[in-house]
Amino acid sequence: MNDTASTGAPSQAAGETDTPLLDTTIGDNLATTVAAFGDREALVDFPSGRRWTYDELLADVDAVAIGLLELGVVKGDRVGMWAPNCPEWVLVQYAAARIGAILVNVNPAYRTHELSFVIGQSGMRTIVAVDEFKGSSYADMIESSRAENPALLDVVLIGKDSWHELVATGRKGDRSRLDSIGAGLSADEAINIQYTSGTTGFPKGATLSHRNILNNGWFVGELIDYTEADRICIPVPFYHCFGMVMGNLAATSHGACMVIPAPAFDPVATLRATAEEKCTSLYGVPTMFIAMLNEPLVAELDLGALRTGIMAGSPCPVETMKQVIDRLGMAEVSICYGMTETSPVSMQTRTDDSIERRVSTVGRVGPHLEVKIVDPASGDSLPRNEAGELCTRGYSVMLGYWEQPDKTAEAIDDSGWMHTGDLGVMDDDGYVNITGRIKDMVIRGGENIYPREIEEFLLTHPDILDAQVIGVPDDKYGEELMAWVRMKPATTPLDAPALREFATGKLAHYKIPRYVHLVDEFPMTVTGKVRKVEMREVSSTLLD
Repeated sequence: MNDTASTGAPSQAAGETDTPLLDTTIGDNLATTVAAFGDREALVDFPSGRRWTYDELLADVDAVAIGLLELGVVKGDRVGMWAPNCPEWVLVQYAAARIGAILVNVNPAYRTHELSFVIGQSGMRTIVAVDEFKGSSYADMIESSRAENPALLDVVLIGKDSWHELVATGRKGDRSRLDSIGAGLSADEAINIQYTSGTTGFPKGATLSHRNILNNGWFVGELIDYTEADRICIPVPFYHCFGMVMGNLAATSHGACMVIPAPAFDPVATLRATAEEKCTSLYGVPTMFIAMLNEPLVAELDLGALRTGIMAGSPCPVETMKQVIDRLGMAEVSICYGMTETSPVSMQTRTDDSIERRVSTVGRVGPHLEVKIVDPASGDSLPRNEAGELCTRGYSVMLGYWEQPDKTAEAIDDSGWMHTGDLGVMDDDGYVNITGRIKDMVIRGGENIYPREIEEFLLTHPDILDAQVIGVPDDKYGEELMAWVRMKPATTPLDAPALREFATGKLAHYKIPRYVHLVDEFPMTVTGKVRKVEMREVSSTLLD
């Protein structure tokens, strides 16, 4: 998979420790930022035009925090948040942290069955939600779930009487109560539960502390040189670490401004918000950037303020990364790699990395963290330039899966290493290239094939907009390759013979997909990750 000869040095690396870890809670960190940058803009909701300075943001956060206290919420209680991106999401995120309640992020795509599981598994006491979104009644689904979850005492609906009453009650309350509560909170205490979108069975609740996510947001921002002058366009969902940690916490720990372009990802709205709000930073998963780059509006808007941003969430195609730099002007764009269980970022490219580093690796280990590449079978560290499973250790590793010690023990070993399930190669300088998931590796006639290598190659075809490669059952070879392909507009559709002709002489014969399936969209999770499990299920049906 990697032609570079091994040096024999082990694939292990530790991050720099010059900048100390933040040893404080999220609430205290926000108060520190407000004291320094109170009159600077903190939050903009582009769709509604609502704006908050840091002074105004803290006042509203505290009103929501006191409102929750008046409902009876106490430290350690689980408070659910079920909504698309909106200012109220941000307020509840920080309000819960101010009083030591544990915020439970609820996926906006959930329906009654999944919602009921998360309410019950987390022991949720209170839920804050929108009344409805995209034609789905969240209020009705919550009511349907309450019968089997009697521990759920309060439902607060954003924009409805229950929300207005909570805020009004909070505004009349004594803010000094929050100071005494804050003095009793510890940075090591649980503050957030995020349910991982597992491919089998029910999701697991990754439980994260103030220290976990505050430091991760802080160091992600440090490595792309955030200051109070930055304005971050955040089209990625708040319910996921990408939005609430790499977006919100990176912003508030530096005094930067959070810009919400739309409730859910909209390429036009994101581009317009970036231009009109003069954003300096833009976030997205690769499919989001592909969608934005495909909009004619890109050429018309003034995106001159953009200097940086983050592309993460799934492997970043080289061609897409190059266009983000060339066409969006994001010369300092960073790739981040991680997982919910590690708060999330463990690897990141730096602003002074070469273009080649930033388009071909996920960077180096983050500050105060360790990573290593191990043999998935034995667990032994491998030499540099050899492929194996990436493991992470340090402040970012979760406290565990909520009330699932058995699942926690499967993921985190006795030495504190989080086993990611991702395959990677570490070069001699400590840069890591993620080559795929262990479970996505295709074994064709005894040959190990890593789909990402083929996907990167297919993106060099002038008519292909995006491509995903999976393994499908085959009687002769055990597995064969199928490419799901999205064509660029007004191009001739590709079939398997045409793709084979394009690849012959450029890819080894066993790496050339036998099947081609043309689609308009890939099945996706709400966070923008391609659901290859679903693709394999559909493909098996197609080939029957």
